[in-house]
Amino acid sequence: MSARTLTCQVTEVENLNPDVFGVTLTGRAEAMQHAPGQYLELKIDESTWVPFSIASFDRGEGIIELHIQHWPERDNSARLRELLQVANQLTLRLPGGECVLDSESKRPLLLVAAGTGFSQMKAIVEAVLHKQPEREVSLWWAAREHRDLYLEQLACQWAQSHANVSFHAVTELPLEEPLAAGERITHHLGRIDQVLKAAEITPDANDVYLSGSPGMVYACLDVLDSKGIPLDRVFSDVFAYAPRSV
Repeated sequence: MSARTLTCQVTEVENLNPDVFGVTLTGRAEAMQHAPGQYLELKIDESTWVPFSIASFDRGEGIIELHIQHWPERDNSARLRELLQVANQLTLRLPGGECVLDSESKRPLLLVAAGTGFSQMKAIVEAVLHKQPEREVSLWWAAREHRDLYLEQLACQWAQSHANVSFHAVTELPLEEPLAAGERITHHLGRIDQVLKAAEITPDANDVYLSGSPGMVYACLDVLDSKGIPLDRVFSDVFAYAPRSV
């Protein structure tokens, strides 16, 4: 699926928490096509394109959802926030990325995300529930504090509604209040790589997708490697844009 440049409509901008806002874009369905796990690039000016994971499964309706972390101290973030407040249209380049769901595989999915890396996993979970509703999904979402799990309710809903989905919330600080009730909903206190190290993960059984900073991804990769997870079944965009030196 080759990348293309197009103009789309901004139909909604909403605050998901004080630091993350959701953006809904619409355009021609055929032009907005993408695979679960891919990203797009938003044009800020003639020389600046900023990548964001696509947070929605392509249902052929020409609708794309993004989750954007707002960093006031970062120039591109502030400019994008200002642009979204006034622009009715945006220029996109999509799709990008090879870290996509292998829909031919029936192996259980181990999805590990930090922060807004959840957006990539959201698209993958939606695709699995639509196309492979019996496939096992274990979603691990890491954040510093409780409020950073900005769509916690949705993740809990997946686990409550689907017997093959489990949700593991991981925070470095204690929860402000309990998670929603459910036998497949669990909270872990600590850093995500340390939590995975202590977890019971069956070697050679999963397709693994990682989404977060390079430091987080490689720390988790080392843990999974030590547990015997075949690295040829571990996928992340980080491997392409921030390859680890030998």
